[in-house]
Amino acid sequence: MSLKPSSSSPARAPRIVVLGSLNMDLVLRVPHAPAAGETLLGHSIATIPGGKGANQAVSCAREGAQVRMIGCVGDDAHGSALRDALQRDGIDTAALRTVAGEPTGTALILVEDSGQNRIVLIPGANARLEVDEAALAQQLQGAAFLVAQFETPLDQVARGIAVAHGAGCKVMLNPSPVQPIAEPLWPLIDTLVVNEIEAQALCGQSADSPQEAAQAGRALRAKGIARVVVTLGARGAVAIDADGARHHPAPKVQAVDTTAAGDTFLGALAVALGEGQSFDDAVRLGIRAAALCIQQPGAQPSIPQRDAVLLSPLPPDWITL
Repeated sequence: MSLKPSSSSPARAPRIVVLGSLNMDLVLRVPHAPAAGETLLGHSIATIPGGKGANQAVSCAREGAQVRMIGCVGDDAHGSALRDALQRDGIDTAALRTVAGEPTGTALILVEDSGQNRIVLIPGANARLEVDEAALAQQLQGAAFLVAQFETPLDQVARGIAVAHGAGCKVMLNPSPVQPIAEPLWPLIDTLVVNEIEAQALCGQSADSPQEAAQAGRALRAKGIARVVVTLGARGAVAIDADGARHHPAPKVQAVDTTAAGDTFLGALAVALGEGQSFDDAVRLGIRAAALCIQQPGAQPSIPQRDAVLLSPLPPDWITL
């Protein structure tokens, strides 16, 4: 059992390249999700920068990494706002392409009073992402990770993963929204981060409990992946690697909005691993960051800074499964 708290950022921050989506989130706060045919009186509406790729880039940056974002936005006000938001967090946007004639990606997010969210995605410019292999290989030199998700075309994500592997850069993949992973890609992935629904979809085994998540994680590791994390929301996460499986519980907090919790977790995990922290300490840092995230509304506005994460309560001790 590891009791060592995560350390603060080292003098040399890890470099992380994020290949992924950028969306403008239209967030509607509602008492509950409307039933079919129901007209519901909501509480409020807000326009907030989001997208899994951008959220993960912001999380990495706020954890202290040097981050480059690769993606596409439309030639519209939302695209400009998303680019500006990344730059305010010190993220390199030189590889962020503006696509003429396409709207910026949009997400319609219903946030219930319980804190649960329901999301509809309109890809927009995200669907036009194309990986420049030579440019990406150069950008990955010296990077700790290429981080990717599935909100952009799968063939381009696969191309990016192959380029990273060829460049000797580790890949952290969050296959969300979940889709099948081509068999040749599995061994090219260093760290797979999935929730219980994604884990079950990818391996065909239930992952609803820590014990089931451990079994599902082992099945996913058998496909050639070094490390798997199955996140379980309020129950924390299960880390699976060559040393076995460990359940890391989460601290008890009052959830306000779970949007971007998984992205916040992944960013903290990637940066901690890039700093050389142990897998378990990195998972614990991710849980602490996600616990802070869900206590605030919105996607990127709720992603905490590293100093706040380090001052937050430590999660309960982890349990070997």
